[in-house]
Amino acid sequence: MKTFKSFLLCFAFVAGCTKETEPGRIYTDTLPATQENPVEVFAEDTTQNVPAGPDVFDEPWAQTAEFDSTITTPDTTTFKERYKDITPEAVNTKKMTLPIGGRISGPSVLRVQILLDRVRFSPGSMDGNFGNNTRKAVYWFQHQNGLKTTGIVDNQTFKKLVEKAGNFGKPIISYKLAEGDIKYPFTKIPKDIYERAKLRGTYYENLAEKLGEDFHLSPELLKTLNPKTDFQKAKVGDEVFVPNSYTDTSGDAPAPIARLVVSHEGYYLHALDTAGNIIYHFPSTLGASYDPSPTGNLKVRSKTIDPWWHYQPKILERVKDTEKDAIIPGGPNNSVGKVWMALSKRHYGIHGTSAPETIGYAQSAGCVRLTNWDALFLSTKIEPGVEVDFVEAKRDVAKKEKAEEEKPKKKKRE
Repeated sequence: MKTFKSFLLCFAFVAGCTKETEPGRIYTDTLPATQENPVEVFAEDTTQNVPAGPDVFDEPWAQTAEFDSTITTPDTTTFKERYKDITPEAVNTKKMTLPIGGRISGPSVLRVQILLDRVRFSPGSMDGNFGNNTRKAVYWFQHQNGLKTTGIVDNQTFKKLVEKAGNFGKPIISYKLAEGDIKYPFTKIPKDIYERAKLRGTYYENLAEKLGEDFHLSPELLKTLNPKTDFQKAKVGDEVFVPNSYTDTSGDAPAPIARLVVSHEGYYLHALDTAGNIIYHFPSTLGASYDPSPTGNLKVRSKTIDPWWHYQPKILERVKDTEKDAIIPGGPNNSVGKVWMALSKRHYGIHGTSAPETIGYAQSAGCVRLTNWDALFLSTKIEPGVEVDFVEAKRDVAKKEKAEEEKPKKKKRE
């Protein structure tokens, strides 16, 4: 029945299969949060502590070199920095150029993205460009901190970001490649779904992709920060420059998460405390108008790390019903990413992705999709039972129902 097909293209129908293909390999969204991870992964902690330095406001990068209050909407004609100016030294030592907004790029933009990442108002995949995800993160950070909500980083917003981020050292750090980085089971992911089903795991394809997800940046920015590094020939102990991103997922939340709010129009997910304050902001990809996300109030039912994906042609749009089912092993390049948080409405969930660059810019078939690192972080801060409110989705459902009513009625088969 093709009418139901696009309902779950991005949910991967994790809930649709509750059997075991091999002992200990369970692929269902009903697993409890404490279930043993059935997929072999490298669990080595490669997080490196950054020694405390002087007061953060004494750092050169935290000081403003230029601020033109007459510029209300920065653009490439008024902003003096360019993407080609991004180097580890420039990001760490040059003073800020403000205001920041519009379609601009450069070291100052990357600093803002790193600060947003550290205060957990996520800009998604950091790339040194002031895109929609960064602008929305700035807007909601301003909203939560009582600042004028413009989505533009002025002097006051920048100072508040620095204050909230605390003393974390340099924006760009030198990271030594660990054994877990080099000996990770990199795997070429076939395009053919049935060849993919034969894999041991849907692991990262290469070191650059792994480091990009570990430190929340695009592969292009990673190469920009390390122009002389050949990641295909890298070895244990080699040093690479990466953003000083927030990688700790074991600390406590600033306050208990009372509920999650998912905005279809805003393409974001917010974690709120009991007073309605925004604790965390994440860019997200949600359902299209023809396949909207759920409506109303749901709850998180369970959490599964590295879920298996049940590929079912009979429920997928643009796939022939005659094709066979397949079971795709877990991993970061699985279609539901590294974590699945099942909701109380069957087949719906919050999950990761194999394409972090699409978050906030594409549409799903009703799922709530985050970057793998944001989804994993969120999963450590919530427990089954937390409420999830979908806003604006009712209007989208109404539009769909009206469109269905206006369609010519098909005659029933005798």
